[in-house]
Amino acid sequence: MESDAYMRSPQDQELINAARPFVRKMILSRHDFDAGGVASAIRTVSGNIYTGVCIHLTCGIGFCAEHAAAAEMIKHGETQIESIVAVSKDWILSPCGRCREFLLQIDSRNANAHVILPKGRKMLLRELMPMHWLTDHSWKPEW
Repeated sequence: MESDAYMRSPQDQELINAARPFVRKMILSRHDFDAGGVASAIRTVSGNIYTGVCIHLTCGIGFCAEHAAAAEMIKHGETQIESIVAVSKDWILSPCGRCREFLLQIDSRNANAHVILPKGRKMLLRELMPMHWLTDHSWKPEW
């Protein structure tokens, strides 16, 4: 597994370990509709861990695992993320652009969330979303 090939902090490994048990691909109502191929875990600034899985459906109505984990976090009255990871059976995945935007719109302080990435890397969400309209105030509109 990719996560075992690199040295990670105990906190990062704990988050990976929280998500991985939920990776189990399930076929839904049709052979091309599935869920659980990717799982995500979020650690909030208060230390709570929330998990979720992806659901792949047609017409773009499915959602990523990060969305499901964020919904669980919000259900418990929290919005600020300390760190996040998405995993498949064998890999750690970078969040897609939609997930990055989603997490920033939930709480702009999530720009400082640590994103656990493949190959032992970790970056702040703001580094994955440079010049974001909610967090980059270095520019001013020219009206």
